[in-house]
Amino acid sequence: MAYDEGLAERIRERLGGDPGITEKRMFGGIAFLHHGNMAVGVTGDDLMVRVGPDATDAALARPGARLFDMTGRPMRGWVVVAGDAVTEDTELAGWIEEGRAFAASLPPK
Repeated sequence: MAYDEGLAERIRERLGGDPGITEKRMFGGIAFLHHGNMAVGVTGDDLMVRVGPDATDAALARPGARLFDMTGRPMRGWVVVAGDAVTEDTELAGWIEEGRAFAASLPPK
């Protein structure tokens, strides 16, 4: 599955100054990891965000968000945000920061 390279580039621009960020192909798309822990990614036209189990319900209340489910087993702590819900830089920045902050709270891998 191809992924939205434009969305990936917008994420790169936002995270480019963080030396702890690496990229890895995952889930048929691209993932951005903070010290080895996934923070955000792009699959198809959508944004994947790791928000953590405690923030899942609040994240799902935001426009365009749904529970991450690639295998028929939804994963609490992960959401997918429709690409059309992150066309504005401020919306995208908020999701990126939320994913980065959660990943940064985890021990490095």
